[in-house]
Amino acid sequence: MNMEDALSILSALAHPTRLDAFRLLIRHEPDGLSTGALVDASGLTQSTFSTHLAVMAKAGLVQSEKRGRQQIQRANLDVLKGLMIYLARDCCQGRAELCEPLLAELTCC
Repeated sequence: MNMEDALSILSALAHPTRLDAFRLLIRHEPDGLSTGALVDASGLTQSTFSTHLAVMAKAGLVQSEKRGRQQIQRANLDVLKGLMIYLARDCCQGRAELCEPLLAELTCC
């Protein structure tokens, strides 16, 4: 991942609606959620939410798949992983033991 990709992802997540939607999708992995369920959870209209969904999709955070008559949205965990690695790659000047509390927080929950 490069800085431009990271900034695109962070920018997409820098809105409360999109951050909430992405976190909801993460909680529903690996099954994902229908677009309708995401719209309902957001409290927005379909057209307003679709704009937010497009921003997340452009950043690579969300993948869409058709299941029957529904569009299912899934969090792209590979993109999330790439962002997290990009942000923490030089953590603590390469001293892994100093990053252990961060890793413990991620694995505990």
